[in-house]
Amino acid sequence: MQTKKIISINGPVILAKGDGDFSMHDIVYIGKEQILGDVIKINKDIVTIQVYENTTGLKIGEDVVSDENPLSVTLGPGLMGNIFDGIQRPLEDLRKKDGDFLKRGTKSLGISTEKKWHFRPKVLIGDKVSFNTIIGEVPETKLIIHKILNYFDGDGLVVEIANEGEYKVTDTIAKIKIGNSVVELTMMQKWPVRKPRPYKERLVTNTPLVTGQRVIDSIFPIAKGGTGMIPGGFGTGKTMLQHQFAKWSNADIIVYIGCGERGNEMTDVLEEFPRLIDKRTGMPMIERTVLIANTSNMPVAAREASIYTGITIAEYYRDMGFDVAIMADSTSRWAEALREISGRLEEMPAEQGFPSYLPSRLSEFYGRAGLVKSYSGKMGSVTIIGAVSPQGSDFSEPVTQNTKRFVHTFWGLDRDLAYSRHYPAVNWNISYSEYLDNLQSWYEENVDVDFLECRQKIVSILEEENELLEIARVVGQDVLSDSKRLVLEVAKAIRVGFLQQNAMSDIDSQVPLIKQYKMMQTIILLYERALKLIEKRIPLSEIKKLGFFEEYVKLKMNVANDDLGKFSELNSRIKNRLKKLEDEYVEHI
Repeated sequence: MQTKKIISINGPVILAKGDGDFSMHDIVYIGKEQILGDVIKINKDIVTIQVYENTTGLKIGEDVVSDENPLSVTLGPGLMGNIFDGIQRPLEDLRKKDGDFLKRGTKSLGISTEKKWHFRPKVLIGDKVSFNTIIGEVPETKLIIHKILNYFDGDGLVVEIANEGEYKVTDTIAKIKIGNSVVELTMMQKWPVRKPRPYKERLVTNTPLVTGQRVIDSIFPIAKGGTGMIPGGFGTGKTMLQHQFAKWSNADIIVYIGCGERGNEMTDVLEEFPRLIDKRTGMPMIERTVLIANTSNMPVAAREASIYTGITIAEYYRDMGFDVAIMADSTSRWAEALREISGRLEEMPAEQGFPSYLPSRLSEFYGRAGLVKSYSGKMGSVTIIGAVSPQGSDFSEPVTQNTKRFVHTFWGLDRDLAYSRHYPAVNWNISYSEYLDNLQSWYEENVDVDFLECRQKIVSILEEENELLEIARVVGQDVLSDSKRLVLEVAKAIRVGFLQQNAMSDIDSQVPLIKQYKMMQTIILLYERALKLIEKRIPLSEIKKLGFFEEYVKLKMNVANDDLGKFSELNSRIKNRLKKLEDEYVEHI
């Protein structure tokens, strides 16, 4: 073990000097309590270390010992359903051991070495294997079949394989001959968090991540393997929207990273998820969820670690063939941690004090998303959705602007919408998705051929409403023609009846795509039929008296997700009643 001595302590940054041979990103243990740190800079015999725990009480001259390995996560059965801190210490296990407060220097593997798992082999003696070949399977939870991957590089032959049975993660379950050497494979492996896991081929993202949120799925969709950001000021519902993603998206696995979040918000997540039932499977949501909790009162350096810990776990399950969705809440807190560490290092600051390498760090993180074919032969994906917390809802600040460069979906949250109790508070005038072309074939095959056409009509109406409201502010709505006022009326129905959603409702909290499509169809039908009547000089006031606009707004709560026949009934009534109104006016004329 290589050793140096502390020569300077500056909050979460310490300097150590000595003859020890340290390498970049080596894990180090500091002082008598063996506090964890990470080498981030080397200058001759002086190393700079960011510390993942509180440095209070450390003294000049105490030992700094290198582990001679980078910060890594432990991968294997037992990750799913667990709650970790930013450096993958299982919090529930530590609470049972040490109480409610985490002790400095506490060490713990991310997964249990005592629990036995039921291993089923998937290879035979004599089979050829390579990196990430599936050696066997373990039922990790009732929802997730964990694939045991070969983690040795190079082509090899299986010379020994364990029989089906109960094994610990440290037990040898296979022996593989690589060249002239025989290596022993266990169900547990380690992987450096800053090193992306390799894959065979990156594929085009052409399947949507369906969330059950209408403004997302129908208007601004994200693809599996895609990237998205949710910027919004305090109280605009960033965390709530990410919770909806985590609860209802059709990803196989959710990795939720609470990065520098307030303790009360993180507590809500930790208490809610173990109780939450996945409506698709009827099983507890925690059965397919990994939670990483790093609250705002924890050391800032651990925030950076939490981001990398989460993405590495996600890539691991991706390599097994799962679709994984990451919720990072929030990347602004991560950026603030980078800013604080950079300031302590006395680096030249860029805009608003953030380090000049902020864009590259964001690019590095979001670049690890994607739909890939892994070396296991499976197709899997990692979708990254990051929340951003710009101060004062200022979307021109560096974190928001730099994140926009590397994501393809932008859901901008609006304070005025949130304060008017419009949730999700996604501003349709500034939000966008770059995945529509990629997803067109999927929508045509799985929903309807005119799904995106309906979506475009909805967006066009909202855009026209925005233009008309600008005019109305100057000259007033009274001077607008009935056809223009119809646009305002329809747009209002879309905003309240379609875009606004009630997360507390059993019916409205999660809506299947087919119902979303039916809802778009109905409002477009009402708009187009009403417009024809207006063109025939039938007053808008008479059309409004029929009550269809009010009825549409109530549809989301009055029509169950499995009772879509009511849309056909409503569409028939709209056609018949508007036709009757037209005939009455023709007769009158």
